[in-house]
Amino acid sequence: MSGVQASFPRKRVIAADITLGGFDEQLDAFVHYAAERRSTYVCCVNVHMTMECHGDKEFAQVVAQADHATADGMPIVKCLKLFHGVKQERVAGNDLLPALLAKASAHGLSVYLYGGTDEVQQRMMERARQEYPGIRFAGNHAPPFMPLERMDLAAEAARINASGANIVMVSLGCPKQERWMAAMKGRVDGLMLGLGGAFLLYAGVDTRAPKWMRDLSLEWLYRLCLEPRRLWKRYLVTNTRFVVLVLRHLVRRPA
Repeated sequence: MSGVQASFPRKRVIAADITLGGFDEQLDAFVHYAAERRSTYVCCVNVHMTMECHGDKEFAQVVAQADHATADGMPIVKCLKLFHGVKQERVAGNDLLPALLAKASAHGLSVYLYGGTDEVQQRMMERARQEYPGIRFAGNHAPPFMPLERMDLAAEAARINASGANIVMVSLGCPKQERWMAAMKGRVDGLMLGLGGAFLLYAGVDTRAPKWMRDLSLEWLYRLCLEPRRLWKRYLVTNTRFVVLVLRHLVRRPA
């Protein structure tokens, strides 16, 4: 691992300031933070999160104050090119999760799983131990579903810190997991990453769209076909609003 990490610039997409930098470059920074047990958090920004930022200024601040807000979705990557002429590599939670497990195993860093279900967490740990024999899990906890305001954050932070975890992988769903991490910054001694559905993917509960669909920004369509009742509003309504905002930005942009 290298020493002090360089700062990462950001560029705005609609209402979210996206961290620039290659996948490996940001991954190395995450490993550095984790090794130091520096209280940091990472938001993986897709269209859904961007629109949450657009509709909620308080939530936009949560993402703005994250140590990294990565370009999770291809629409975000393409907007960086359209708006700012920046060629940005995708830094998606689905890719970060296994990459960080590999780094954790190689560098002796311990991992804590927070959120999802006990069954999903067990399946994740079983798979990780097969793929990365040196991996260490400091602990795991699947809290009962409840509003963030009712959660005992002090007790949760104490539990995580007592485990000695370097990396805390969080799956509470957007925007709850991002709000949770923001509330835990300065309390949890380690790197926190909001990974949402990446837990289900790594556990083998969900499947991922083929690469050609991901490259064409059609991953949303694949997910919609799998879960139409749950996701129709998020993808059809939210994505349409996002496209409208992108077009409005392009029209209003100075020549």
